[in-house]
Amino acid sequence: VQLQASGGGLVQTGGSLRLSCVVSGFTLDYYAIAWFRQAPGKERAGVSCISSDGTTYCAQSVKGRFTIARDNAKNTVYLQMNSLKPEDTAVYYCAADPHGKLSMIETDFGSWGQGTQVTVSS
Repeated sequence: VQLQASGGGLVQTGGSLRLSCVVSGFTLDYYAIAWFRQAPGKERAGVSCISSDGTTYCAQSVKGRFTIARDNAKNTVYLQMNSLKPEDTAVYYCAADPHGKLSMIETDFGSWGQGTQVTVSS
């Protein structure tokens, strides 16, 4: 089971990025995928999740700006991030839950990607 996160980079305030999480070694259809982020000096926090049936959740801090979506045929989950703010600066990780349920509890996710850096300049 492997997850590969990509798409991070440096963007100005108000800009957009799309993160991708490509999974391999398992069938994405049955898994929930979540995005977490960790800013410097802070604990890792949940950002968004999509369950196996397509139900989504976004943390209040990103609601209305971030959108999560999945393409099972491409074994990929996307996080579209719009109207980015400096406080969105963090390393973003994707993680997989084989039970497929909507969750933002880290211990529910047994497999993690390596992280991709997002930096938003003011």
